[in-house]
Amino acid sequence: MDIENCTAIVTGGNRGIGEGFVEELLEQGAKRVYIAARSLADAQQAAARDPARLVGIQLDVTNEQQVAAAAQACGDVDLVVNNAGSFGMMTLMTAPDLAAMRLEIETNYIGVVSMIRAFAPILKRNGGGGVVNVLSAGGIVAVPNMGGYSPSKFAARAASTCLRAELAPQGTHVAALIVGSVDTRMAAHVTGQVKSTPRDIARAGLIAARHRIDEHDTDAHAISVRAFLARDPAGLAASMAKALNRA
Repeated sequence: MDIENCTAIVTGGNRGIGEGFVEELLEQGAKRVYIAARSLADAQQAAARDPARLVGIQLDVTNEQQVAAAAQACGDVDLVVNNAGSFGMMTLMTAPDLAAMRLEIETNYIGVVSMIRAFAPILKRNGGGGVVNVLSAGGIVAVPNMGGYSPSKFAARAASTCLRAELAPQGTHVAALIVGSVDTRMAAHVTGQVKSTPRDIARAGLIAARHRIDEHDTDAHAISVRAFLARDPAGLAASMAKALNRA
């Protein structure tokens, strides 16, 4: 995958890791980047910094009609970055109802699949291209205090594997990013970890796209979680339980 002169769509591209992807794509010579956000005003404001190469579009990945409209409007895309995410900051048992969990599943898992289903024919028509799914260390380790978020990322990780196999014959690669602690609004509550920048994650993600890496640990925290999981899975589960009890 050649990032220079590519055309990308980045969901949740107006802030956080999504904004980091937009900045890195511009830095690496992308021809056009569609910044997708739930608010059209937010998307257009983010795109105003480089009107020649950035286009703001309204897109809620949980809305199938908006996903279909985005695919129709962005027919030149050869790289899809599924970054939009939802984190309710509730546990499965203490949440007052299932609304937060449903939104996490709809956004973090079903939204990813919906985007890939909609854009797969476009990627095929444009030579194959690639998909980058922004996942989480909470997708390889069950984190009790992440409620529905961690299970939703497990599901998205499994879907990435399934879709990678399905789309390989058309030349489309699906990369899954395992992301640790990042300095974003979503992770503002996290303390005690050295946080990577959104641009760090974006650079790692574009490396995965360029070199067709199936699953890529993007930062030191993600790498340490994977190492801990391999070395002592029971110990990691116990530490996650202790963290929940301290919260």
